[in-house]
Amino acid sequence: MPGEIDKLKELEKTEPVAAFLDMKLVELTPGHARVSMAMKKEYINFNGMVFGGIISAVADQAFAYATNSVIMPNVASQFNIHYIASASAGDTLTAECRVMKTGKRVCISEIRVTNQDNKVIAVGTGTTIPLVAHS
Repeated sequence: MPGEIDKLKELEKTEPVAAFLDMKLVELTPGHARVSMAMKKEYINFNGMVFGGIISAVADQAFAYATNSVIMPNVASQFNIHYIASASAGDTLTAECRVMKTGKRVCISEIRVTNQDNKVIAVGTGTTIPLVAHS
C-alpha cells in the first residue's frame, strides 16, 4: 500500500480532471482520502446552487484516491450519492472517503462531503472492482 500512496500523490500533480476543477488532495492514507475543492460561480445552476455533478465530482475524486490506495488499479462499478444540503459559490467542499471493505473482487466505501463549516452537504457509497489479482 505505501507504493500505491506514493504513486497516487505523484499522479495527483498532473491529473487533468483535478487540475481542471482545481481539486486538491488534502490527505491520503491506506483506505482513506480527503479532497477539497472551492466552489466557483461557474458551478452554479439555474436554481442558484452548486450543480450536483460538481458535488459528485469531489466525492468521486476522494473515492478514487481511497480505493486505489488499497488496490491499484481499482475502478468504480457503482457510485451512489444523497444530497443533504445545497452548496454556494465561495464555499469550500471537502470530501472524505473511507474504504469499509477490501476484497479480492470488490471494495466498498463510504463518502461524506462537508463545507467549510462542517455542514454535511452529501453522503454516498461506492463499490469498486480491482483490475488486478490481489493476494
